[in-house]
Amino acid sequence: MFKEFKAFIARGNVIDMAVGIIMGAAFTAIVNSMVGDLIMPVIGVLTSGVDFADKFVALDGNSYVNLKAAKDAGVSVVSYGIFINAVINFVIISFVVFMLVKGVNKIKDAAEKEEKAKQDAAPATPPADVVLLSEIRDILKKSA
Repeated sequence: MFKEFKAFIARGNVIDMAVGIIMGAAFTAIVNSMVGDLIMPVIGVLTSGVDFADKFVALDGNSYVNLKAAKDAGVSVVSYGIFINAVINFVIISFVVFMLVKGVNKIKDAAEKEEKAKQDAAPATPPADVVLLSEIRDILKKSA
């Protein structure tokens, strides 16, 4: 059973997936910082200082200074501002991933074209068994 587990772990797909998850977790911190520290302040300036994170509706009908005050009062709230932030975060992450995949595909396509050009330029060498059979054929033709 240990051998099977070792073979399973050693497969490229499992290792690639693990690397992807680790890189994704590290990348999340970068994107969250970009959204929270760079993009949301700009959106706040464009919307006259509106901070989406503090937008909410208190379900008890009263008004509160901010979301923290409502939560401290034990009131149920619909935090639609946090949802808006999450949507903006998703759109940005999706766009960045799209750009990364597009770049990787471009590099991959260029490498494949280069490899194909090398294969087309180089004369195809027949497999060893075909060469051997051709030699045998030529010897038989000479002796006949």
